[in-house]
Amino acid sequence: MSEVYASRRARLRDHYGATGAAALVCGPANVRYLAGGAPPGAALLLAPGEDVLFHPRAQADDEQSCRVDGGLRTALCEGPDDPAVAAARFLARAEGPLAVEEDHLTVARHRALAAAAPGLRLTDLAGAVEQLRVVKDEEEVSRLRIAAEIADQALGELLESILVGRTERHLALELDRRLVDHGADGPAFPTSVATGPHSGRAAHRPSDRRVEEGDFLTVTLGAEYRGYRCGIGRTFVIGTAPADWQIELYELVFAAQRAGRESLLPGVGCREADHAVRHRLVAAGHEEGLDPCTGHGVGLEIVEEPQLAPSAMGKLDACVPVTVGPGVHLPGRGGVRIDDTLVVRPEADGGPELLTITTKELLAL
Repeated sequence: MSEVYASRRARLRDHYGATGAAALVCGPANVRYLAGGAPPGAALLLAPGEDVLFHPRAQADDEQSCRVDGGLRTALCEGPDDPAVAAARFLARAEGPLAVEEDHLTVARHRALAAAAPGLRLTDLAGAVEQLRVVKDEEEVSRLRIAAEIADQALGELLESILVGRTERHLALELDRRLVDHGADGPAFPTSVATGPHSGRAAHRPSDRRVEEGDFLTVTLGAEYRGYRCGIGRTFVIGTAPADWQIELYELVFAAQRAGRESLLPGVGCREADHAVRHRLVAAGHEEGLDPCTGHGVGLEIVEEPQLAPSAMGKLDACVPVTVGPGVHLPGRGGVRIDDTLVVRPEADGGPELLTITTKELLAL
């Protein structure tokens, strides 16, 4: 894998720089993408002729994130020394531009960098690494595929258990345990279990409400596997055959979500993919309360570029993993969310690749 990380760093150099320029990367996901691992607090310096990872002493419980590219030079920062400032001091005698990730630096840290290397002119990388991360290689997609399999397994096992009378909080904790049991590093994001009037809400925080007969049950979870994160969301009915209003609402959200999934082809505008989902829900009278985005990229972070939103710019590329997850919530009654992770593929390769495969049939559990 060493050549993969070296290639990524070379691509970043092509983006920011003339000969003699340097870059300092501090965002944990960005460091991991370029270095293979990201010990907490690490800073990666791309200097003329040499790349160096500055990091504090590794923590025993952070072994996975500390496994860095074996071909990369590392420098241990002892005590309270800030790795980013240590990297700037490494260039203290140099002159010229140093591109930094301003979004990942506090004002105080930015000033400390300037003081450590007064001959350098600090410029902004402006999301350059995040843009490199949008299109995934097949190894990255493979890790996402395994993460999706783990999430599917955990959800499938939950659906086979007794649900009535159990609390949202208890079910969420059980799902987290099952994710780890099946090989996940941990949950990709806080697991959400929402019942009855809570169902359909985005990122609902599980409460002590107990599952009741006739409830909608919305479950949204994800697995992290070797640093890569994906998500799945499903809605079910508890105990009895669904009511007419539940069937109608479910079919609406399902149709919108399917239209979004089918739109995920290279060259399609991000706002067009959003529109494929959103206009069906708006036409049915559910414009108020819709999420700002109907989907987004995933990878080393659970929310990455691109965004599927009405104001989104740009077009989808092949090998970009995205979610499609519309939801409708009716205050006091509940609602429906259906969320999948897919990879954009051309029609010649079969179209969008669905990673999360748990049934989207409206099941009565």
